[in-house]
Amino acid sequence: MHPNHMMGPIAQPDNPAIAKIIRQCLEEFGANKPGTVYYDATTDALYELFTENPLSAYFIARINDKIIGGGGIFPSAALPEDTCELVKMYLLPEARGTGIGAALINLCMDTARSKGFKKMYIETMPELKRAISVYEKFGFEYLEGPLGNTGHFGCGVWMLKSL
Repeated sequence: MHPNHMMGPIAQPDNPAIAKIIRQCLEEFGANKPGTVYYDATTDALYELFTENPLSAYFIARINDKIIGGGGIFPSAALPEDTCELVKMYLLPEARGTGIGAALINLCMDTARSKGFKKMYIETMPELKRAISVYEKFGFEYLEGPLGNTGHFGCGVWMLKSL
């Protein structure tokens, strides 16, 4: 990664910036619809959401101290005990194709392994084609339907990878 690229755990003051990025990305791809994190109140309080659960983690990516995206892991509702979900993985357009997304996914996978998870699950939307092609490169495989109960009925693509 480039020396001016940085990644670290989310801090409380990061909340408004990352919530704005998540919603901006969904708008950009026309994916700002019901049943997505766009309308999820927790999107505005990610620091609290991720620090309350010891099995979760969320990382903020920066270029030259500007927040440009983030991604994390969460033991989402009704998932098998050995499986976490890769969640809220969003990057601003300027950060795509820079290697930051891949570095974030690797950091999330390493963190999941260190917390004892054996598999990683993703729910996404057909609109996010570029993200899906990245997940394919990482070896995520398609599932016929959702795992667990995330409540995100707006997602129509489900993927799983062994860690």
